[in-house]
Amino acid sequence: MTGLEWIFIVTLSVLYIALIFTVAVMTFQKGYVALGILGIIVPILWLIGAVLPAKRGSAYEAGDRARNEALATGGVR
Repeated sequence: MTGLEWIFIVTLSVLYIALIFTVAVMTFQKGYVALGILGIIVPILWLIGAVLPAKRGSAYEAGDRARNEALATGGVR
C-alpha cells in the first residue's frame, strides 16, 4: 500500500470512530435502535437518527424535558 492509501484509511477510521462517539450515541439515546444498529453498516443512518426528533419516553427526550423545566423555573443557567 502506498502512503496516500494509508492516510486515506487512517482518516476514514478516525472519522468513523468520531461518528460512533457522537451521532451514534445520540441516535440510540433518541430511541432509534434499528437505525443505530443498521448505522454500523451504513453510517448515514446515524446522521438521520440524530436529526429526527426524539421518541416519546426516550432518554434524550426525558433529559431534554428536565432541562427545559429547570430553565423555566430558573434552576439552571
